[in-house]
Amino acid sequence: MINGRFLQAAAALILLLAGLSPSAAEFPMADRVVVYKSERMLQLMRGDEVLKEARIWLGLSPRGHKQEEGDSRTPEGRYLLTKRNPNSDFFLSILVNYPNSRDVARAARRGVSPGGQIMIHGLPNEPSRTEEYYRLADWTDGCIAVTNSDMVDIWLMTSANTPIEILP
Repeated sequence: MINGRFLQAAAALILLLAGLSPSAAEFPMADRVVVYKSERMLQLMRGDEVLKEARIWLGLSPRGHKQEEGDSRTPEGRYLLTKRNPNSDFFLSILVNYPNSRDVARAARRGVSPGGQIMIHGLPNEPSRTEEYYRLADWTDGCIAVTNSDMVDIWLMTSANTPIEILP
């Protein structure tokens, strides 16, 4: 059975693909995003109010802060959501502005590249694994993955330079 939330997300996606915006009343704007890595939870926040919660999947090595390119860790710290890509390899993606100056300096002291291209995104457009695989385990290279329907909400409820805090 199709529920109202699904229909709302589908309508928003149609509007998004048509280049239109749904009303702000339907999709209130978050003023920040908080990610709790250990709880596998993302929250869209406005002030102290949780507007939306979404389950997340992380990098293949989820514990600890990203140290270098290729370590499959998801960074921890304060960043911004910047560039949006409706044509990514995943169902929508929003870039996290990792690495920041501290990340670059930390990596330079170790003589390694800090990596980059950390995003919030939906499922792969061309999956290489079963649906069950993507539901049951962390599977990204260090990004924050959500379901496609949650990605529509995140896309519509955030704007350029929305702060994101990624906690252990």
